Amino acid sequence: MHNNNYNLYSLRVFYEDTDAGGIVYYANYLKFLERARTEWLRALGITQSSFLEQSFAFVVRHVDVDYLASAKLDDLLTIRSEIMVLKRASLIFKQQIVNQNNQLIVSAVITVAAVNIMQGKPCAIPKTILGALKRVS
Repeated sequence: MHNNNYNLYSLRVFYEDTDAGGIVYYANYLKFLERARTEWLRALGITQSSFLEQSFAFVVRHVDVDYLASAKLDDLLTIRSEIMVLKRASLIFKQQIVNQNNQLIVSAVITVAAVNIMQGKPCAIPKTILGALKRVS
């Protein structure tokens, strides 16, 4: 589901996401956040495969994460993603993960940069992708 300002993505915590105590391993939250951003782009009609066709990729440049509580096995998590800053060659996402009780688990600010894969250098976000992002930021 998405509207003009943010996107919501839900997922269930599986056994493979947890440690021996049934608590989500901290690095897995980064995977959850990545999935939410990817699915938001997909909802906008932008796929990772279309990036490759243009020798383009978004790479994570900086992550600022606050781990506020623990998610557990079988929890239903919802990730709220919104674009805080959109520039010609980068964007900054604000993302929050809440559990089924609406308890804030993780809060993150993630900077992604546009890169030309063939050259391995920063580049402008392709116009079609930039246009779609501008409509929701």
